[in-house]
Amino acid sequence: MIQYLYLGRVGYDEGLRLQAEVAALVGEGCAQNVLLLLEHPPVLTLGRNAKRANILASDELLARRGVTIHEINRGGDVTYHGPGQLVGYPIFDLRRLPGPTGGRMGPVDFVRLMEEALIRLCGGFGVCAGRIKGLTGVWCPSAGGGPLDEGGGGERKIGAIGIHVSRGITTHGFAFNVTTNLADFNLIIPCGIADHAATSLEQEIGSRENLDLEAVAHQAARLFGQVFGQQALAFENLAALRAQSSPEIPAEDTPVRVPAEVERLTGAAERPVQA
Repeated sequence: MIQYLYLGRVGYDEGLRLQAEVAALVGEGCAQNVLLLLEHPPVLTLGRNAKRANILASDELLARRGVTIHEINRGGDVTYHGPGQLVGYPIFDLRRLPGPTGGRMGPVDFVRLMEEALIRLCGGFGVCAGRIKGLTGVWCPSAGGGPLDEGGGGERKIGAIGIHVSRGITTHGFAFNVTTNLADFNLIIPCGIADHAATSLEQEIGSRENLDLEAVAHQAARLFGQVFGQQALAFENLAALRAQSSPEIPAEDTPVRVPAEVERLTGAAERPVQA
């Protein structure tokens, strides 16, 4: 089962804290696989392989525009998050997921399934998308360009992916552009790839109609359930998710009966000794 929550706009530091909390619940078996869906205020994240030179804007410009920078432990280079972008943090236990050829699922297969869910999400809006050989993420083909899987040039990235795996538990995930301000990608060289532009559902469709971020999040969760072969169950809030990890003990189970022999000995010890 995939338990998912749509959290609305969440600060990046809070997003990191929530991931750590939920990863602990999943690792302890107190929660199923969990998909957190949200959006962030403007932020640049630097993965393990990131180069600071791929941030093109000065620190002063970033500060004026309210864009913060975070160095994190996911794979990949520099990525932008901001309003209108659906961010997904699938916190899954790979040890519970079957791989495509038997055994448990590995990180690469996990990423491929994430890409597949986002490709199907694009398809649901009539947007053509796919993969480029040798690159991670989801791309839209250029008009008159070569085959998408060969990277013929001019492709536009609509979904970025970067994960971290510790003790079989995944964190971080994907950033999918819905109504994102694409001009903000000029602050960086996205994912360190200089010759590919960013795009969004709004850009590809030519309209914001029917692009409510929460509605898109629910569609994404349903498609994650499809590609991973699991039921996707929505939770209303974090409190509901936390509550399942701390079930209440029925009142009738709480009293402890003291054995009769212990009561007899205790009573003897407490009786005053007659002189």
